Amino acid sequence: MTRLNIVLLAVLSVCALSLITAQHEARRTHIALEHAQGDARRLDADWNHLRIQQVSLSTAALIDARARGQLGMNSPLPHRTLHAIRNPATGEMRVGTLALPPGSRSVQGAVMIVPVPQGEGRVR
Repeated sequence: MTRLNIVLLAVLSVCALSLITAQHEARRTHIALEHAQGDARRLDADWNHLRIQQVSLSTAALIDARARGQLGMNSPLPHRTLHAIRNPATGEMRVGTLALPPGSRSVQGAVMIVPVPQGEGRVR
């Protein structure tokens, strides 16, 4: 009977130690889960902030203002721009510049394409 009691005591001790180990592992896993959820919330907030910042920085007016102010860029003048027009029926390509009234710097209404002299506006 004493042997049986010793064996049962050993089995009980092993079971108690395994229960304590399992509870400790469950606590560690739960703490790691809470940390991961906190990181996920923080990353989600950062992502939302970056999306809002991207929208605000990508507005056309802001891009235009920075291009003009910081980089010194200007819109090309219509008479310095070549336009390629393809006839869908024949596949023929025409290249030309915008024809504007003298003294005008902007295009309003209909646009007329003026052919460029041979060799100045090649389309490849």
